[in-house]
Amino acid sequence: MIITRRTFVKAAATSGAALVLPGTAPGAPPAPVMRAVPSSGEMLPAVGLGTWITFNVGDDPVLRDECAEVMAAFFAAGGRMIDSSPMYGSSQPVIGYGLEKLGRPEALFSAEKVWTSSAADGPAQIEQSRRLWGVPRFDLVQVHNLVAWEMHLETLFAKKADGRIRYVGITTSEGRRHDLFEQIMRAHPLDFVQLTYNIVDREAEERLLPLAAERGMAVIVNRPFRQGALTRQLEGETLPDWAAEIGAGTWAQFILKFILSHPSVTVAIPATTRVEHVRENVLAATGPLPDAAMRDQMAAYVRNL
Repeated sequence: MIITRRTFVKAAATSGAALVLPGTAPGAPPAPVMRAVPSSGEMLPAVGLGTWITFNVGDDPVLRDECAEVMAAFFAAGGRMIDSSPMYGSSQPVIGYGLEKLGRPEALFSAEKVWTSSAADGPAQIEQSRRLWGVPRFDLVQVHNLVAWEMHLETLFAKKADGRIRYVGITTSEGRRHDLFEQIMRAHPLDFVQLTYNIVDREAEERLLPLAAERGMAVIVNRPFRQGALTRQLEGETLPDWAAEIGAGTWAQFILKFILSHPSVTVAIPATTRVEHVRENVLAATGPLPDAAMRDQMAAYVRNL
């Protein structure tokens, strides 16, 4: 049987049990996988919410409300980390709108970025982002794609020392500039690093993920589904029967469980515009995760499709 995201959600709804989430149904909710931030010990749910493209909806009131509904479902499912950037169009004010509409949930872990080639403009950009979110301070600010990273890191470490942000990080995506990324990881006491990693994009396994563990850095995984291309590619393929051993009912959950089973990964941040998908994604962080042997089996299965 070919199980798609749509048929999974429909079956779950009719069964009345498969989508039990905190605060949404009676009975004990599934326990989410929690991961510690190495530099502090703070525990975070292993699935967060990305906003690249999906929250870039401008001033459209209907689409803004749809994003707020996604955020509401995310928090109801036990999610905490929402990630954005000044590069993401209108995503920041849309997040701010959603947070205001939801009464500013205390669970929020705000992950933002600084993205400007002018180091002097960094503090003003961070402050503008903070106003757009409507938060008193960001939990995490990251240097986006290493743009002007040297001066921005100075700014961020100073803000952390003053208590104006809690954590400092850097980001890259799509396998770019890994050599420089590694150099920065070795030279600076970063709290977080963000990079691309999934069942087919595995370059980070070679050096970056082991280095993050060695250096005590939390890892945020972006592009877990290759911006949806990977799940679309697999949608017509048959999910293996043995996926049930780890509670993966869809390809999205199969991919996320592969990512989350790596011991260096802290949080994956899939982006979505649909409530049923955010619930499905968060459910991937419940139940068993694959061991090393099954990880190899999963990767081989996808590779041979």
